[in-house]
This record gives sequence, structure tokens and C-alpha cells, in this order.
Amino acid sequence: MSDIKPIRRIAVVGTGVIGASWTALFLAKGLEVVATDPAPNAERALREFVAAAWPALKRLGLAPGASPSKLRFTADLAQAVAGADLVQENGPERMEFKQKLYGQLDVLLPPDVIIASSSSGLIMSEIQKGAAKHPERCVIAHPFNPPHLIPLLEIVGGAMTSEQTIRRTRDFFSSIGKQTVLLHKELPGHVANRLQAAVAREAYHLVADGVLSAADVDTALSWGPGLRWGVMGNMLLNHLGGGPGGIEHFFRQFAGPMMASWKSLGTPELTPEVQQKLIDSVHAEVGTRTIAELEAERDELLLGLIELRKPHEAAAPRKAAVSN
Repeated sequence: MSDIKPIRRIAVVGTGVIGASWTALFLAKGLEVVATDPAPNAERALREFVAAAWPALKRLGLAPGASPSKLRFTADLAQAVAGADLVQENGPERMEFKQKLYGQLDVLLPPDVIIASSSSGLIMSEIQKGAAKHPERCVIAHPFNPPHLIPLLEIVGGAMTSEQTIRRTRDFFSSIGKQTVLLHKELPGHVANRLQAAVAREAYHLVADGVLSAADVDTALSWGPGLRWGVMGNMLLNHLGGGPGGIEHFFRQFAGPMMASWKSLGTPELTPEVQQKLIDSVHAEVGTRTIAELEAERDELLLGLIELRKPHEAAAPRKAAVSN
């Protein structure tokens, strides 16, 4: 594969929630996008999503030449990927489906075109078995929802993914503002979702066990550790938690108590009864607010946080690209 081919045209395969959000972001970065999805009314829904997302993207800053007019839609897969420099795949999370799709893409695309999957849990080593000719250009590029606002991107290669594909993928997504993390091992759910799952498990346990309500769990998270996590991750916060002695002192002081507390963490079974208790508590927290209203509140706060972080990110030294 060539390292010098610029990525200017993206084929977005699958335009559900994630695919539509990717489309909006790519357009905001001044790229050409050809999208495809066989679902009825997919084009209308996609264009409505882009129009609704555009004010937020404009607020964050559009690249030169950015325009929704650079979006084309076709229901034909071959037409969608013709001339693409990168394919962002957002198909259903079913291995048989993805392997079949990758077989089709492998035949349709030149060997230097990266096929990046948004899969949130499937393993690329299995997905890329469908691309018999050029499995080396297949890679996981998993965003955090919604991709057009949340900068995080997890990059995971499969057993047959080339280092060149990993490098090109990371370079491209970094160039459009993504904060990339590279996984050195494949794991179901990758990393960010596994971290979320650990928190969710304890939150569900606490509500199901009657310790507190869903509203109070969310208050404890969003107004406590969540505020800190919005500016620094767990490892740096532990370093600060050790005071002048840093992470070394933190472990000397807290390793024992932390390990003891882990033994009391919950492992809830999400039985129908437990689910109903959680559902009732969540609806009590939600009250009369609609999903659309909650999404608008979330996105407005996200925009504010991203805008707040921008000057610091620009001034901060670049972190090491690879760390074992």
C-alpha cells in the first residue's frame, strides 16, 4: 500500500446513528463523502441528521471547503466505494454479515484503500477473514458516540492487519482531530466500553440493591469523578492523588484499601425484575424530559467542554504515540 496517497474521499457504509455522525464529521473536515445504506428513507434521514449537526460542527470550527453539498448518496455499494480513499464501515454487529461485506469490499476496492470498521465489540482478526485478497488493509476504527462530537477513536489491528495500515489510519484520524488510542491486543468491547461496563456494573448493583436511586447514582458520577474524568483520565488523577509523591506514594497509601474494596463490588444479574427496578428509577429521574431534550442537553454540555479543552490541547506537548 502507498503511504503517500491522500485521503480525500470517504465511503460511509451504513448510515444509522454512528454512520450518520461519521458523515457529518467527515463533511465538516472538508472531505467528500459518498454514503450508502439499503434501509428505506436512509438518504433523507442522513441529510436531516447532517443538517441538525451542522450548527454544532460550525461552532467547533469547519475546515476550509467544508460543506454538506459534498455528500452524495447511493443505495449501490459498488458506486459508493468507487474512487474512495477510505471506507468507514458501520454495518450490523453480526460476524457473518461483516465477513460477507468485507468479501464484497475486498473485490471492489484497490488494495491501498483502508477498510475501517466502527465495530464496538467484534474482533478484527475474525472480520478480516472475509477479505481474502487483502486482509492487511482492514482495521478497527471505533468511535465513541456521537463521533461528530466525541474525539475518542480506538484503533485495533487484527492478526493480518499491516503496520502500515495502523500508521496510516492513526495519521488520518489524528489529522481530522480525533484523539486516537492504539490497542496492542484485541479484546471484546475494546477499551472504552469495557471501562464503561465496569462503572455500569457497580451503578446497577447499587440501584438494584436499594443503596440509592438512579438519579443519585448519576449525580455521584457526573458531579464527582465524572467532572475530573472530563479533564484527566484515571491514571493521571491517581498520580495527582499521591500528592507530591505522585503515583508511587498513591500505591503505597491506597493499593491495599483499593484491593480490599474490590472484593465488595457488586456483580448484579440483570433479571427481568432487576431491569424493571432500574427502568423505574431511571424514568423517575427523567421525569417529563424527552429523549430529544436530553440529547440536546448532553450535546450542549459536550460542546462547552470541548471548547474549554481546545486551547489546552493545542498548547500541551504531544503524548507518546506508542506506549506498552
